[in-house]
Amino acid sequence: MARVLVVEDDTDVRDLVAQWLREDHHEVLAVESAVLALAAVERNGLPQAVVLDVAMPGMDGVDLLHRLREYDEHLPAIFLSVLWSAADVQRMRDARAVYVGKPSSADRLRTALRGLLGEGDAEGLV
Repeated sequence: MARVLVVEDDTDVRDLVAQWLREDHHEVLAVESAVLALAAVERNGLPQAVVLDVAMPGMDGVDLLHRLREYDEHLPAIFLSVLWSAADVQRMRDARAVYVGKPSSADRLRTALRGLLGEGDAEGLV
């Protein structure tokens, strides 16, 4: 079981991802923006992993991950996104995170997270 921060601006997707991870026995804090994510980290400390949307209003997921990695440069991260442009993929690759495309499945997301946490193979590494 890990503490996982989910950052997703779409309420339905955020709730679904949080549910999937809770069903896998993770402690989940789900927020809708980078600003709220940073505030949550200030209040609760750094999570053991993050699941982030890339395209969000204000600070995007890639920039947020860079900010979070100021605390821990090895923070495990998964980008959950529909973005596929060469520039987007390169930004995610440069951020050293696993990419899971939307729409996704519970199994795919759980497998990626387990891999990042050292409990299996991380599939979809960008």
